[in-house]
Amino acid sequence: MRYRASPPYSRRTTSVAIMADAPARVVIVDDHRLFRSGVRAEIGDRVAVVAEADDIGAAVDAIEHWNPDVVLLDVHLPSGSGREVIESVVATGSKARFLALSVSDAATDVIEVVRAGARGYVTKSISGDDLVDAIIRVRGGDAVFSPRLAGFVLDAFAADSVAVAGAEPDEDLDRLTAREREVLRHLARGYTYKEIARQLSISVKTVESHASAVLRKLQLSNRHELSRWAAARRIW
Repeated sequence: MRYRASPPYSRRTTSVAIMADAPARVVIVDDHRLFRSGVRAEIGDRVAVVAEADDIGAAVDAIEHWNPDVVLLDVHLPSGSGREVIESVVATGSKARFLALSVSDAATDVIEVVRAGARGYVTKSISGDDLVDAIIRVRGGDAVFSPRLAGFVLDAFAADSVAVAGAEPDEDLDRLTAREREVLRHLARGYTYKEIARQLSISVKTVESHASAVLRKLQLSNRHELSRWAAARRIW
């Protein structure tokens, strides 16, 4: 189908509507209309769902037209895969970020869309509140995964990270302590401070201290810059 604009977004939104403090502009890509309707009903009062699409061609058209902040993307579509949507959109130079939203929690599906450029992957069992939070975090540049799915990504990229580190010393990483590197990797995966504290069995205050030290030593200003820095080095 041709993509479907979601009321009241019947035409291209003006620049006023995409100010930093405006709701995240979202395109939903899924071949099940009932599911799309459910997602829109659940989160539509907190984000701006500007369009929906049910196949690759319609998705690419919608993203090109609406220039959304975040695309909620199923990884399996009748006309192909979510990876193909990402690759087609990235080729156009779009700045849209992708958050996979799928019933599948298979490692191969997770790894495929992350390699293509997705910033996160959550399953359809996610609550509305958590989905809105994930959308906002992805729009801000964070990587968002459930802990189990993040493990798949870590396993997939571990060899690459070791190879890069082994091939050429990284002076920036050498400035960090072992604990700071652990915190860095958890931050890169999209964990909150509270989640990191629980994972590492330390206090939230200690996590905040380590995070501040990481930013200072790497000469980065915020978590968004840290996520990009880590992604460039395939640190997950």
